[in-house]
Amino acid sequence: MLKFLLWLLLFVICWPVAVLALVLWPIVWLVSLPLRAVGIAIDGAFALLRAVVMLPSRVLGGR
Repeated sequence: MLKFLLWLLLFVICWPVAVLALVLWPIVWLVSLPLRAVGIAIDGAFALLRAVVMLPSRVLGGR
């Protein structure tokens, strides 16, 4: 019986948090889209920089 009451208490406490997470998740996703675009651009810049730095070794036959 105690387990059942604890499950009911958990349900009463946690369902508002779950509903709030479901409502806020699309907003958080939309806000994070520009940050993802910046991350992709920075990743591309670092890949270009690495390719430029590694070019001499690739020309000379390195792996």
